[in-house]
Amino acid sequence: MTTHLRPAGAERREPGGGRTRAFDVCVNGRPVGEVELATDPRLGPATGRVRTLRIQQPERGRGRGTVAALAAEEVLRGWGCREILLSLDPRAAVGLRLAAALGYTETGRTMAKELAVVPGLPPGSVVRPMAAGEYPGWRTAEVEAYARRWLDQGTPPDEARSRAGAAHDALLPAGAATSDVALRVLEHDGAGVGTIWIALKPQIATGGYVYAVTVSPEHRGRGHGRTLMLAAERECLAAGLPTLGLHVFAWNEVARRLYESLGYAPTAYHLRKPLI
Repeated sequence: MTTHLRPAGAERREPGGGRTRAFDVCVNGRPVGEVELATDPRLGPATGRVRTLRIQQPERGRGRGTVAALAAEEVLRGWGCREILLSLDPRAAVGLRLAAALGYTETGRTMAKELAVVPGLPPGSVVRPMAAGEYPGWRTAEVEAYARRWLDQGTPPDEARSRAGAAHDALLPAGAATSDVALRVLEHDGAGVGTIWIALKPQIATGGYVYAVTVSPEHRGRGHGRTLMLAAERECLAAGLPTLGLHVFAWNEVARRLYESLGYAPTAYHLRKPLI
């Protein structure tokens, strides 16, 4: 039997080179599943994404998903993509095993926690709003830190910094005065030790969402990251939001262990594979 992808509709083109197309997974012309492919709107047309890959229940366990995934890679190569991204539910054990077998590696995971009790802060710790005069220096440091993550993946320096700056400007159009955003500074015993950026009405989550937690290098290892997360939970509960989510990169094991110790659990695994 021959498994292949057959277009299920016209390709959709977006400004800036974006592309999206749905396909049927067929066995000898008979549909047995579906795939939707797209270029990533945030990362640009050189990055492809598998939005959907489903095989009908009676057809599972016969290698249909493997062939469909490999065919999807060929489509994205034909679009000029240099990498492919995939996000999976932690409960999708079969999908996770398939992705690993096909050479995908985890880039990070989304985690979330149900909130109930307003946590206290350690003695000597005070959280205050970021002052307008502190914002430019904070933005510069955060954009550079975000750009380094692209640089580590081989993105050219100018492109990495452009991506990072554009992402921050889109999320914080009015800087520190952006509505539904909490930019907070943690002081301990009178000294500034860290910052946290919380979106209280994010597009990517139903509750609050932490975009960045930063502890000054000279103050790390003293529990201030935990205090900042407790402050974020307080902000969410004060805003009437029952959950708090975040993303942690796969290489950041220290942060992941912190979030797990606070009760955060994975809601999605994010995977990447270079297309060579």
